[in-house]
Amino acid sequence: MSLSRESLLSFLNETLKPERIKDYCPNGLQVEGKSQINRIITGVTASQALIDAAIAQQADAIFVHHGFFWRGEDPRVVGMRKRRLQALLAHDISLFAYHLPLDIHPQLGNNAQLAKLLDIETEGGLETDNPQSVAMRGRFKTALTAAQLALRIEEKLERKPLVEGHGGTIHTVAWCTGGGQSFIEQAAEQGVDAFISGEVSEQTIHVARECGIQFFAAGHHATERYGAKAVGELLAQKFDVDVRFIDIDNPA
Repeated sequence: MSLSRESLLSFLNETLKPERIKDYCPNGLQVEGKSQINRIITGVTASQALIDAAIAQQADAIFVHHGFFWRGEDPRVVGMRKRRLQALLAHDISLFAYHLPLDIHPQLGNNAQLAKLLDIETEGGLETDNPQSVAMRGRFKTALTAAQLALRIEEKLERKPLVEGHGGTIHTVAWCTGGGQSFIEQAAEQGVDAFISGEVSEQTIHVARECGIQFFAAGHHATERYGAKAVGELLAQKFDVDVRFIDIDNPA
């Protein structure tokens, strides 16, 4: 069964509501391909490897979390950017990308999907003054030790996390997938026991040590695989279109 490009764009915009949040890149259709779509590839990042895989599988569209045209980026179409765009245009493949709107969606988002995987009961946004909080907070039904949470993360994400902190019992937790490590200070200020993110910065370790909060860095890519996958599963169910998730491994 095929789906029109415009119908897909309309559904994605209605579902993810990109107008709700200011972002660092354009959300929605970034590269226009053929008007009818029979097969969609979903993934984390519109890398050359994902584009090549989509071409090999004769996809008509790609849906990702990390697309193109980031604010402050060199706008010239040269080198790596030229090769990526050239491949998409040559094969008439549309590229759809949703960054922060995919992070914050209450069911399909990266944060929501990570909470589901780790069995966290979501209580709300960590940014209490922001209705579109990028970071979340919640709790575990049963308290965990730091070692138990680290093992759960490793088993669910297939990635051994970096762990820093005092090693106490964890009842409450805050999290932000990807590069959300800067929210650790807000989590500490709110008395949360642990904070989970994808990345770690040098100063993050000092905050964890000095503020007495347990910190887990589980990988930018590893924590953000599940939003795009969830959107793809919804599209397959809603439109009876062929959707395939491709995980291009990335240790970061």
